Amino acid sequence: MAVTVRDLGADDVDALQELLESIPDYAERITGYPPGPSDGLSALLSVPDGFGAGGPGVGGRDASGKYGIGLWDGAQLVAFADVLIGYPSASFAFIGLLVVRGDRQQEGLGAAMHEAVVDRARSAPGVARLRLGIVATNAEVAEPFWRALGYEPTGERKPYRYDHLESTVALWERLL
Repeated sequence: MAVTVRDLGADDVDALQELLESIPDYAERITGYPPGPSDGLSALLSVPDGFGAGGPGVGGRDASGKYGIGLWDGAQLVAFADVLIGYPSASFAFIGLLVVRGDRQQEGLGAAMHEAVVDRARSAPGVARLRLGIVATNAEVAEPFWRALGYEPTGERKPYRYDHLESTVALWERLL
């Protein structure tokens, strides 16, 4: 498998949308709906409240620490990770999303995508921990993957809501 890693840009929205549409069960577990037509664009642009507050980026926020990283097999995007460097504080890199194309799962692409995230986080000064949230409606699928990569639950849980879907999100971390 000869894959390459590179940051995604505006020209890659269609490839990301195609990847997200290849895993409709994920979207349904997280949102209660199949993938929407603008999910790719949203994954590239959206940042959580409090991230880079006050800057010139999306929604008045500075998104300079946000990275959309893609794992490519030729011209096909086979995995994607959304990473926020310096969130929720300077010593963290937060993985907002890590997904693998539906027809390419169980090939080690998720672990390869995670290694690209680790490399990016290690290149950021002061980052010592990786953090992510697992929505309870996706926990059965997500927890074994993240545990195998060395993540552990912090014990923190927060409410999660997407339209009519109500759940919780559990925070998980590991040392960089």
